[in-house]
Amino acid sequence: MGIFNKLLKKNNGSVISEGNSEKKNSHTLKEDILIASDWVVKALNSSGYKADYSLESMKEIDRFFDEQNSPTGILSKNRGYILFSLGSYIGETAIKLYGGEWNTDDDDPQGEIKISVRLANGTVIWPVMRCMKRYENGDEESIYAYFFVLSK
Repeated sequence: MGIFNKLLKKNNGSVISEGNSEKKNSHTLKEDILIASDWVVKALNSSGYKADYSLESMKEIDRFFDEQNSPTGILSKNRGYILFSLGSYIGETAIKLYGGEWNTDDDDPQGEIKISVRLANGTVIWPVMRCMKRYENGDEESIYAYFFVLSK
């Protein structure tokens, strides 16, 4: 059993669970992004996926979606938190690779979904929305392909 299963039992309450649009704590979205990104890196690495903020790690995110998007997969449990966490990791990876900053709105009831990153070159990406599309549409919404295009 990987850390995903252990941590899902001990959700620290820092990020809103699926279907609940009210914040449980006084963290800002930017703080929640860092907490979630750190959490998912530990969870992925302890569950056999390599999360190291590299372009290559986006292949691991795709593999995670391919392997865990089933009725009994990890994504069937606490999906909202996991998608937010994966989106946070993807955004943090984009910032580390290409420069940029998070754009958040703590007053928006759907702020966790609408977080975006403005890259140094002016491109804006929406990592959580991208994760939602990957979850819903499968490999045609490849995270690695999305990142590969950003690198050009």
